[in-house]
Amino acid sequence: MSETKGRIHSFESCGTVDGPGLRFIVFMQGCPLRCLYCHNPDSWDIHAGTEYSVDEVFTEIEKYRSYMEFSGGGVTVSGGEPLLQPEFVTALFKRCRDAGINTALDTSGVILNEKVKRLYQQCDLVLLDFKASNNKLYRKLSGSSLASVLKTAKYLCRTKIPIWVRHVLVPGITAERKQLEVLGRILSRFSNIEVVEILPFHKIGEYKWEELKQRYQLGNVRPPTEESVKEAVSILKSHGLKVR
Repeated sequence: MSETKGRIHSFESCGTVDGPGLRFIVFMQGCPLRCLYCHNPDSWDIHAGTEYSVDEVFTEIEKYRSYMEFSGGGVTVSGGEPLLQPEFVTALFKRCRDAGINTALDTSGVILNEKVKRLYQQCDLVLLDFKASNNKLYRKLSGSSLASVLKTAKYLCRTKIPIWVRHVLVPGITAERKQLEVLGRILSRFSNIEVVEILPFHKIGEYKWEELKQRYQLGNVRPPTEESVKEAVSILKSHGLKVR
């Protein structure tokens, strides 16, 4: 029995938006970023959440295996930021792959070291969050840098690990044409990007910021219009990218 432990925020048994098919989603606890639009700020604290072993999590996964197999789905590990607990996620993904279960990692890509590289080798797919097209805007939105995610994207390209890019469309910030044009040029360099997903900004998690006594800086920002989402899709498609 495996003794590898991880701190987990929560589970979702039949997710439909975090990779192909029906997914069992593991939300890891802890995140080094402070994204302005984060809808799970309660996942930031690495010491919170509940401790689980790989065996305990896999027991939960097994309950939904028939749904995953029928739909072409699998297991997605998200967060928080799963790269803060690479040994646990690596062990869990190895267990899944040994059992023939597809694995996907939903990450900001801000950490790249030997432990993280070993984790990526157990991934069938990486859902990589590209927050902005320049360092200044990246730091404003998350406290991190474009350089860090580009380093990860280049590594994944060299090792031929498929990427689904995710980009949150925030009116007045990331929805600007110039920003999207530059992002399109950047992403078009990577041959392993299978699709770019446009995620319209929402404020579903705003109440969590209030509960944590944190100021939600995007309170006056409205979700993007259907027209602006279509425009963003069109701009990125013009760079030869598959977008949805």
